[in-house]
Amino acid sequence: MDRKKYRKKKKIENIIEKTFLVSALVSILSLLLIMIFIFGKGAPAINKIGLSNFIFGLNWEPSADIYGIFPMILASLYVTFGAIVIGVPIGVFTAIFLSEIAPKWLGKIVESAVQLLAGIPSVIYGFFGLLVIVPLIDKYYGGGGNSILAAIIILSAMILPTIITISENAIKAVPKEYKEGSLALGSSEIQTIFKVILPAAKSGILTSVVLGIGRAIGETMAVILVIGNTVQLPSSILDRARTLTANIAIEMGYAYGLHQEALFATGVILFIFIMIINFILNFLIIDRNSN
Repeated sequence: MDRKKYRKKKKIENIIEKTFLVSALVSILSLLLIMIFIFGKGAPAINKIGLSNFIFGLNWEPSADIYGIFPMILASLYVTFGAIVIGVPIGVFTAIFLSEIAPKWLGKIVESAVQLLAGIPSVIYGFFGLLVIVPLIDKYYGGGGNSILAAIIILSAMILPTIITISENAIKAVPKEYKEGSLALGSSEIQTIFKVILPAAKSGILTSVVLGIGRAIGETMAVILVIGNTVQLPSSILDRARTLTANIAIEMGYAYGLHQEALFATGVILFIFIMIINFILNFLIIDRNSN
């Protein structure tokens, strides 16, 4: 009887393991199919236009078969970097507050607000930026308000739920003995947080940054509504610009021929760009953990 139960339990475990394996393989297969599709559609355009002309070209004029995405690459970098500079400190400090400082009743209120922030559709963020942020920028700085700065402000708010949630979980996962030992040695609570708890939770915090970068660089609708969508080399965060994702979304509906292939090629560059960022940040995470 015991042997039958053991065999039945073992059979169930094998089924569960195979289910997990199939799920993992489906994820990998999905990624491979997406890569094959995007690269297959975009590679011909890169060959026709020329890799250097495509990446470093300053003009995007489909009517003249001129396709240069360098201004859009810079705009994407500016927007992503600005959102991370603003969003990461706010997100990490909020996570510290929720996990180490806030009383339970206040923590629940703030966590509910963070969850609500995560559930707001991106188009709503865009409308808020268009009706509130853009007029404020125009009032104080002029230029109409549609700008890289408006996109940075909106994206910094959009990545907060990801950074806060993952960083909070990472901080809470730090063993209590670390904090107790630090306090017992005479360190203050703030010293313990910044010199003991945060270094111990650095892997999870960096992971939240990686996901935040992915959210920022991949956002489309909210950015389209506030950035101005002008293909030009930005010289200031108050300039209008167009990101790589916005360019694809705006023009894919009516593009054909080389124009359509160039948009897929834009997706190829964006895909490679995201892969490089993830590789660098994951390398930093592994390197820090090994130390």
